[in-house]
Amino acid sequence: MRLDKSGLLDFLEEASRALPKRVTLVAVGGTAMTLLGFKSSTIDIDFTGPAADVRLFEKALKSIPHGFKIDLFMGGMVFCVELPDDYLVKSRPAGRAGKVSLRALQPLDIVVTKVARLDLRDEQDIRECIRRAGLRHGDIVARAAECGYAGDELLYAHNLSLVKGKFFD
Repeated sequence: MRLDKSGLLDFLEEASRALPKRVTLVAVGGTAMTLLGFKSSTIDIDFTGPAADVRLFEKALKSIPHGFKIDLFMGGMVFCVELPDDYLVKSRPAGRAGKVSLRALQPLDIVVTKVARLDLRDEQDIRECIRRAGLRHGDIVARAAECGYAGDELLYAHNLSLVKGKFFD
């Protein structure tokens, strides 16, 4: 099931009723792109954020039926990429849904997290982030160097060079 921005906010409003207090969630990947208006919808829901907030949200999700594929990451980790500590302040405000203060990763961070997998959908998303946010190759490389990577670092470096060839040459 695809979710547009309105559907995502409605879902979060519902989920927030099960939260004991306000939390901050940072949308990543296609979820962030949907909130930023770079995509019309997303096929899954992905968040990171302060670990305590993500744990509370995870617990709230268990108490409501929802049927969505949701991936939650703690403290700026996104799949196998660990964003620098400033990811939260560099993320963009994306509204409030009940007790959820919603943010979206900045486009540069969306790109560096998508480089890790770099499948066709990731390439399309990277292209759109570059186009919409006016990203430069040097900025992507510099931000990637600030990140930690829990995986094959040579593969990540290779994917980063593929991004240069596909989008900047």
